[in-house]
Amino acid sequence: MVFTKEQIEKLNIQFMGIPPGEIISWAIKNAQKPIVTTNFRPYEVAILNAVVDVKKDIPVIWCDTGYNTPNTYKHAEELIERLGLNIDLYVPKQTSSHRDAVMGIPDIEHPKHAEFTEQVKLEPFRRAMAAHKPDVWFTNLRKGQTAHRDSLDILSLSKDGVLKVSPFYHWSDTQLDIYLKERNLPNEHKYFDPTKVLENRECGLHT
Repeated sequence: MVFTKEQIEKLNIQFMGIPPGEIISWAIKNAQKPIVTTNFRPYEVAILNAVVDVKKDIPVIWCDTGYNTPNTYKHAEELIERLGLNIDLYVPKQTSSHRDAVMGIPDIEHPKHAEFTEQVKLEPFRRAMAAHKPDVWFTNLRKGQTAHRDSLDILSLSKDGVLKVSPFYHWSDTQLDIYLKERNLPNEHKYFDPTKVLENRECGLHT
């Protein structure tokens, strides 16, 4: 699947107001090696449920930093079992205990914060993408999350040319709450990302 920026802009206009399931079905039909990524943060269950409804065996890439809360890990296990997720887990090459002993979790202003982010998130993510070589990447990016994400849309291109599909891009938390309630899907808000700290800060995966 190869689209020009002009084609993507036209498709984004067409997809405004279209149900997520229809957008996902369109992308799956045009994909050869689709994946969906997740970190099991709040509202991730929406994209996981919607994508699995269309393609049950789609690879679900989970890059686990090793610093998730107990609630997040329990939530992840519940969703993996309930949705039958085809999880492919990627973790840092160094254990969190080892890293804690020599580095800890550096403050975002600390010189070692970039190295920390590279170790716990960026390197495992590159490893996952190199292994799967996807042409379509489903994400739960939404407008209003960060300044950079406000510049994206339902469809966008990654820096490596992979088509990113964010079918809930224009949805609010309230709309997602209704979506989850209608489907009796669980959500979990006790989430911690050590690479971002601030909710409106990018970690580097989507820039």
